[in-house]
Amino acid sequence: MPRWLAVVNHMAGRRPVDPAVIADVLRTAGVDADVEAPGSAKATVTMLREEAQQGRTHFALVGGDGTVNLAANALIPLALNPKPVIGVLPTGTGCDLLRTFALPQDLAGAALHLATDATYDIDVVALEGPWGDRYFVNVAQAGVGAAAAVTAPRLNRRLGSVRYPIAFGVRLPLFPRANVRVTTERRTVESTALAVIVANAQFFAGGWNVAPKATLIDGVVDIQIIDVAKTRAPALVPKVIRGTHLADRGVRRWSAAEFSIETEPTWPVEADGDPLGNTPMRGRVIPAALRLKI
Repeated sequence: MPRWLAVVNHMAGRRPVDPAVIADVLRTAGVDADVEAPGSAKATVTMLREEAQQGRTHFALVGGDGTVNLAANALIPLALNPKPVIGVLPTGTGCDLLRTFALPQDLAGAALHLATDATYDIDVVALEGPWGDRYFVNVAQAGVGAAAAVTAPRLNRRLGSVRYPIAFGVRLPLFPRANVRVTTERRTVESTALAVIVANAQFFAGGWNVAPKATLIDGVVDIQIIDVAKTRAPALVPKVIRGTHLADRGVRRWSAAEFSIETEPTWPVEADGDPLGNTPMRGRVIPAALRLKI
């Protein structure tokens, strides 16, 4: 059985996580692991890279989707062989990647999965923009949803996953609609819109089923242009939560392996809940870039 490196993200979730609790949960599940709690995102990236370069192959990420994003951006540029295995011990405000695979949202249940042999080779998406090069695993977006992702971290951590819908309601009234152009290997779509969503997995924002047809193993992302009036946007949210919004006349959807997004005016961009900067952006799918412990 491999020895895992369990990396605790202090900033994930409603309150800091005690590394001793994580060690106890892993011990109870029969998982052999070293538990570390770096003091910052930069220190986490350094630790992950150093351990991987020294031969470590299994990484348990104690946090949420942002922690997975941090690990992907640390490990993928190393072009490791064999590919690293990541597992998730959920303590973040949104552990939506796990929902796509119906994995447990509690620490004890998730830890038990680390003791099994099953892994999934999952796609990762490479992004380019004025802000540089980044990778994401779950969902990226430009528009009003990305603006909400910028505002949500400024709200009280104790609000947990409701920070995002609160931030969405705050940003929507004054957010500018844009003329957007989305270009993929097969088509170019021009439209007015409030948001463009690029989904590698199915869920975001703490359980919203934004891309019910997406899968992380098909070499493409799910692209959606949301073109509804601001007055209709609140009514669309319950449909997004349930995953029934694709039938709405204001939603256009298709799949692609490569894409570019241009907007006028420029829009904020976020990936896996992490604000990156502004449009334009380009992206491409990297098939089977990581192994996810399931």
